[in-house]
Amino acid sequence: PYGQRFKSRLLTSDPVTGTPSKGFDEKAYLSAKQLKPGEDPYRQHAFNQLESDKLSPDRPIRDTRHYSCPSMSYSLDLPATSVIITFHNEARSTLLRTVKSVLNRTPASLIQEIILVDDFSSDRECPPSPLGDPRAFLGLIRSRVRGADVAAAAILTFLDSHCEVNTEWLQPMLQRVKEDHTRVVSPIIDVISLDNFAYLAASADLRGGFDWSLHFKWEQIPLEQKITRTDPTRPIRTPVIAGGIFVIDKAWFNHLGKYDAQMDIWGGENFELSFRVWMCGGSLEIVPCSRVGHVFRKRHPYNFPEGNALTYIRNTKRTAEVWMDEYKQYYYEARPSAIGKAFGSVATRIEQRKKMNCKSFRWYLENVYPELTVPVKEVLPGIIKQGVNCLESQGQNTAGDFLLGMGICRGSAKSPPPAQAWLFTDHLIQQQGKCLAATSTLMSSPGSPVTLQVCNPREGKQKWRRKGTSIQHSVSGLCLENKPGQLATSKCQADAQAQQWQLLPHT
Repeated sequence: PYGQRFKSRLLTSDPVTGTPSKGFDEKAYLSAKQLKPGEDPYRQHAFNQLESDKLSPDRPIRDTRHYSCPSMSYSLDLPATSVIITFHNEARSTLLRTVKSVLNRTPASLIQEIILVDDFSSDRECPPSPLGDPRAFLGLIRSRVRGADVAAAAILTFLDSHCEVNTEWLQPMLQRVKEDHTRVVSPIIDVISLDNFAYLAASADLRGGFDWSLHFKWEQIPLEQKITRTDPTRPIRTPVIAGGIFVIDKAWFNHLGKYDAQMDIWGGENFELSFRVWMCGGSLEIVPCSRVGHVFRKRHPYNFPEGNALTYIRNTKRTAEVWMDEYKQYYYEARPSAIGKAFGSVATRIEQRKKMNCKSFRWYLENVYPELTVPVKEVLPGIIKQGVNCLESQGQNTAGDFLLGMGICRGSAKSPPPAQAWLFTDHLIQQQGKCLAATSTLMSSPGSPVTLQVCNPREGKQKWRRKGTSIQHSVSGLCLENKPGQLATSKCQADAQAQQWQLLPHT
């Protein structure tokens, strides 16, 4: 409909595509599917269609960026992109506003085309399939692959069909991909209210995370990163992306294997893509100076052939089997309903991972998402060793303080003395109710002594994590170091022998 400015295509999921019209009547397009008097405005789309229909397709929205963002400058030769929007029975006012926000807030030189992938909508303009075959429904995952396959630009931009892009949303993301083609970048995703369609600013201190059941969640940036983050316009490394809105180099997308086309409909594809990007040589980041609003719904407005839960299990199970290595056991423990469920063959995906020489999931946990706590039962009691010496508790002084130090290792890892036996669980390094604690949680206080305190799982001073052969304090980001006569936290250095530890289990 906007062919004078951009080359746009309408793809349908049946063989009858029809002939696209030369003109486009917005008023007629919107009025054809408006609500009837008394009809539930939430029923069809799981948001208030009545409020959406009241709004102009060109409505202004507030610039929610940090005040430093408008002064940012970008390359004059940024690459153009193909914007791919997939939809299935989307509310017409919402879909039109998505497209027009792109048209109104993007320099024409940066958009090579807008590709609309109509995934078997029942209310579309094109003639329906003569067979009415429900198997023609592709789902979001395969629809996006179809859109990417026909895209002409070297850069792909995926959008959901109920979005509104904000001022200068595209330039900062294209800049990051132009500088490094292996980056996959996402904007800060603002909230469009599903009730009244108010445009609300999201926090700029969030990144994507998940738990062992592969349930996506927004989480605060780790404190040590916040402390060192002095420029609010800097990209935020994120372990996973939400999946609906991102920019990726097309050649890199193809090299990585696109999406797993054996996944059904929706759900879990963001984990599979995120693990693949990180483990196969790329990176994921959120670009704070890019803002895109999105309608977050509380339920899906369409049916899943096998049900929502089974579809999500199939998709996440495929992800776990291909990418999570020995850690997939924690997925099954967190989601026992996945045990025994069919998930199809993953042989070709595993073979592709081997061909690309991708890293292990252990590497991902240690280098990308060390904040994800490995369940306690995986870690056995053991000794913490450096050379011939072991970390040990050394009783109490006259003031009643618990003493900590290094001593010659006695016994064996299988049967150490109680003073040298430690349990590394839930971010705590503990022994008989006493835990390692840094006296300071500030990054600016290296050299702070490490002591023993009565365990308190809520105390930030007692939180540690394993990072390779180092033991890193979770809050300050400093590493445990064996200084002469004292254990202390110091700035992490990969080649510092005093920061290298062996954790040997009692087996």
